[in-house]
Amino acid sequence: MQVSIACTEQNLRSRSSEDRLCGPRPGPGGGNGGPVGGGHGNPPGGGGSVPKARAALVPRPPAPAGALRESTGRGTGMKYRNLGKSGLRVSCLGLGTWVTFGSQISDETAEDVLTVAYEHGVNLFDTAEVYAAGKAERTLGNILKSKGWRRSSYVVTTKIFWGGQAETERGLSRKHIIEGLQGSLERLQLGYVDIVFANRSDPNSPMEEIVRAMTYVIDQGLALYWGTSRWGAAEIMEAYSMARQFNLIPPVCEQAEHRLFQREKVQVQLPELYHKIGVGSVTLSPLACGLITSKYDGRVPDTCRAIKGYQWLKDKAQSEDGKKQQAKVMDLLPIAHQLGCTVAQLAIAWCLRGEGVSSVLLGVSSAEQLIEHLGAVQVLSQLTPQTVTEIDGLLGNKPHSKK
Repeated sequence: MQVSIACTEQNLRSRSSEDRLCGPRPGPGGGNGGPVGGGHGNPPGGGGSVPKARAALVPRPPAPAGALRESTGRGTGMKYRNLGKSGLRVSCLGLGTWVTFGSQISDETAEDVLTVAYEHGVNLFDTAEVYAAGKAERTLGNILKSKGWRRSSYVVTTKIFWGGQAETERGLSRKHIIEGLQGSLERLQLGYVDIVFANRSDPNSPMEEIVRAMTYVIDQGLALYWGTSRWGAAEIMEAYSMARQFNLIPPVCEQAEHRLFQREKVQVQLPELYHKIGVGSVTLSPLACGLITSKYDGRVPDTCRAIKGYQWLKDKAQSEDGKKQQAKVMDLLPIAHQLGCTVAQLAIAWCLRGEGVSSVLLGVSSAEQLIEHLGAVQVLSQLTPQTVTEIDGLLGNKPHSKK
């Protein structure tokens, strides 16, 4: 098993193969429930004795202003990017658990998928309190505990909004943000999550209350960063302004849908926020729950796994717009064949080109499907401006900046 993290070439040459995978060995107290040396599941940064001597640091040349370097993992080919303009490095492809974990696939298949992802350099695992009514978090937590991977080698994100049936168990009140995250951590069997997302905006909760609650859970060590999901650009900017006004912690990223047929937000609205306030994008549903492939030959049957139990998705796929989109998916086949890839790999690689996109979340039902989708990383370098222009011409839906 080999998993790469973002390192300099010099460090990679000087470290052993096991250290390249995992970093230094954990001391007593390390484990899945919390970071090494943190005690009681607290995040890294506190405690521990100061070493008597430190090796001299080798200065590195400064990066150009505004430039954040992308690195490639040795042995896996996975690419790593900064989460927005934070210092957190995430794999450009992450693994999502919506629809699949705790629902459409068995726990054994979920473990196979997560293992393959980790071994291929994926370090970002996304879930939510609402996914399969909490079962997705439980499944993910059980697998992480059984694998025994170093907590510092992967990133776990969860989303808070829909937690239960009671009026106080949903929304973004201070009460639910704190209690909802504590419930997620219990199901995940973790001391902290790396990122907690506000899983939609909440008109019933004042923005100051939301930002203060997110700052609180970070200060308490329950999360390291916070972000937004399905928020509008104006709402994200309001949260950022509120944080700056009251010396609180601003969001670092927005989680949004982005695919060939849903482009406006990620391609027009979010890049401006990325450049102005450093908010990056973690995008999801690049294949529209499996509908953007060529395997249906332009038609989506009633037996399609992606639409089982999701009537709204079935209606959308079988609408006039859905049928037109399926026809355009088939039009992409010649381009995919020319690049030596599948339509799914082409569609995912296309999403990775987005300005300010830190990671694209994949949802898969098998390890074999995941391996195919991970091949999109190799396709990315083949997407020349000419190829992208050709794709835009076929789709006919390129959004125009309002600048």
